[in-house]
Amino acid sequence: MAAAASATGGEVRLVDRCIDAAARDAATVEAWRRQRRSLERLPAPLADALFRRLAERRLLFPSLIEVFKCSVEEVDLSGFLAVDAEWLSYLGSFRYLGVLKLADCKNVDNGAVWPLSGMNTLKDLDLSRCTKFSDAGLRHIVTIQSLEKLHLSGTKLTDNGVMLISSLTNLSFLDLGGIRITDKTLRSLQVLTQLEHLDIWGSEITNEGASVLKAFARLRFLNLYWTSVNRLLVPPNMRCLNMSKCKIHSICYKDSEVPVSLENFIVSEAEFDNIDQVFSGIQADSLLYLDMSSCNLSNFTFMEKMKNLEHLDLSSNRITDETIEHIAKVGTSLKYLSLKGTMITSQALCVLAGTVPNLTSLSLSHTKIDDTSLAYISMMPLLRTIDLSHTSIKGFARTEVDSDKMLSMSVFEHLKYLESLNLEDTPLSAEVIPPLGSFAALKYLYLKSDFLSDSALHALSPAANLIHLGFCGNILSSSGLLQFVPPATLRVLDLSGCWIITEDAISAFCKHYPMIELRHELMQELKANSVGRSQPKAKQSQQVKPKVTNSFAGPSRLPDIRFVGFPFGHEQPLYGHWGNLRVYMATVVIVLKASIGHVYMATERTSCSFSHKL
Repeated sequence: MAAAASATGGEVRLVDRCIDAAARDAATVEAWRRQRRSLERLPAPLADALFRRLAERRLLFPSLIEVFKCSVEEVDLSGFLAVDAEWLSYLGSFRYLGVLKLADCKNVDNGAVWPLSGMNTLKDLDLSRCTKFSDAGLRHIVTIQSLEKLHLSGTKLTDNGVMLISSLTNLSFLDLGGIRITDKTLRSLQVLTQLEHLDIWGSEITNEGASVLKAFARLRFLNLYWTSVNRLLVPPNMRCLNMSKCKIHSICYKDSEVPVSLENFIVSEAEFDNIDQVFSGIQADSLLYLDMSSCNLSNFTFMEKMKNLEHLDLSSNRITDETIEHIAKVGTSLKYLSLKGTMITSQALCVLAGTVPNLTSLSLSHTKIDDTSLAYISMMPLLRTIDLSHTSIKGFARTEVDSDKMLSMSVFEHLKYLESLNLEDTPLSAEVIPPLGSFAALKYLYLKSDFLSDSALHALSPAANLIHLGFCGNILSSSGLLQFVPPATLRVLDLSGCWIITEDAISAFCKHYPMIELRHELMQELKANSVGRSQPKAKQSQQVKPKVTNSFAGPSRLPDIRFVGFPFGHEQPLYGHWGNLRVYMATVVIVLKASIGHVYMATERTSCSFSHKL
């Protein structure tokens, strides 16, 4: 099984490299576009991946889109400011398009969506925050009777326009967030009996209008954020409810004393007339996710029966060491806990230790805890993410016997799953950093202090699995940066706010470690200076002429492709009876050869990458 998994991983990388080569740069794309090739034989997953890669690299343009019309099923152009009527005129001709995401495309207006009219394959359309889209454009969209998901939040729709949506009876997902719809409009949508997700945050719905929600028998998700609804009759299948920024009086089923079986309840910044009464209408042991951040609460006795809770956010509430006991009684199911911005001290962690053995994420940012809390935190063995930013953690504590300093963070060495640690804006000094380099699983580390300098950065070189290192706002010199030997796994080094280092030092580091993304205020200036500089042409390596055999032997009747003439003298089969993933891999070589006109390939002793033309 291990060999099969390894082979599958190799296949994914191989296909990815082929796609990467086809979308390498504008010149590459132009070369195969001019051949007027069709990609209709390219399997949809590969066509989608190639389209995404071109989009990510901003290599798409309207006339290029046309070659994908017979193969692509999913298109995501969210945030593309260039997308306008010309782009959609091509997208409207796509034969198998099922998903189209145009969120934040500011030039998509009412006329631009006309080519989408009547499409019979489109099921998911996202026009969120297309600020030029209004009622006139919606008249084109409601002709797409196949739609199952429609995202319209942040558009210019009015009450009258939203009423048109009632004709889309196949909708299961409807996002109308930020649109000032009224009770009358909501009543017109009762015919959408298939709805499972309804987002009407920021609307003008009242208690009277919300009473019609019981007609949506399949509704599982409802977002009433920032509305005036305070008494809610919940549909029978409701599982997720967002009433943030609402003043809540009661939640219940219609004419029933049976508690509501909610799984997710989000009430951030909400007010409660009587919090015990509100939660008496909710089945305590059904709740899995509870967000009560910024509710200014001090009473938490209602939580003691929530034995299955996995996610609990109580940040910015009036929680003290005395009230933490109610949270400790939540039980062993808790995996995420945020006490950010509360009034607790290290004593609260003493109460929690041993009561939350399955906790994987803990946020104690902006609290009064100090180094004495670290020993208690280390008793939570499954922790993966810890946020101790903006606290009094110094990294050392004094022993009871004498005044000698003891490195306090060394206790985290026992947390064998710890992947992310945030220590920003804490009074750490360079001498307490070395233990962090020995945390075996640590991948993300964030450090920011007035007392950290070159030696602190150098102490992190042994961090064997570190991927992202934030070293912002510290006293790092140019020589200190150039002397730093980053871990082999490091991919992001954030030095924002390190004002001493120079542009030359940053440039030299980036050249020496090109695989690392360095973030700093000077990077934008460096990139600007590099624009227009001539790039030396890479010396072409000797090309290996491959032989491609296209035989249809065996029961699968799929081609067995071999590349012959590798430097190490062996034929390398790229297809075997390994399932659909290899089918796609083999197909991408054939189809890109046939459709685009060339496939890229480089031969190395241990791997294949696509960089030389066949």
